[in-house]
Amino acid sequence: MSNPHPLVKLARETIEGSVRGRQVPDAPPEGELTPEMKQTGGVFVSIKKKGQLRGCIGTIEPRQANVAEEVIQNAISAATRDPRFSPVDAGELSDLEISVDVLTAPEPIDSLDQLDPKRYGLIVQSLSNPLKRGLLLPDLPSIRTAEEQFHHTKVYKAGIADDEPIQMYRFEVVRYE
Repeated sequence: MSNPHPLVKLARETIEGSVRGRQVPDAPPEGELTPEMKQTGGVFVSIKKKGQLRGCIGTIEPRQANVAEEVIQNAISAATRDPRFSPVDAGELSDLEISVDVLTAPEPIDSLDQLDPKRYGLIVQSLSNPLKRGLLLPDLPSIRTAEEQFHHTKVYKAGIADDEPIQMYRFEVVRYE
């Protein structure tokens, strides 16, 4: 971890500041933003500890002015608000691996044939209840087929029943580690 990408460095500084009770960094001033930080888009911050997921929170569509601000908000949430895990504590900080995924705009698809779980992430949304929406990032070690990706996203992430009409979307990510 000698020279992490600026987005990963920003996520780490944010997590460390948040966990240690210090001021969370502001996004760099406009003149110091890298090209990746200036764009807008959905962003996921993933935290792993010894190879195991420790937190992952993100946004599908942009909610902040730029990617840098998305990273700051989602890094805090991944470390302290992921309901699957207890908040990260200061004793864990040196063991954490952090990655940042910047999402392309989701595009509708109508068949699993249009998926490749190594290349594309998946969003499954209920047409009868749009609040039921799940997302699975691409290139996860435990997901090998489009069918596994679809089932995991629909059932475990979105809680959508078999008889509910759905819309699927695929997206790509640029992953920074």
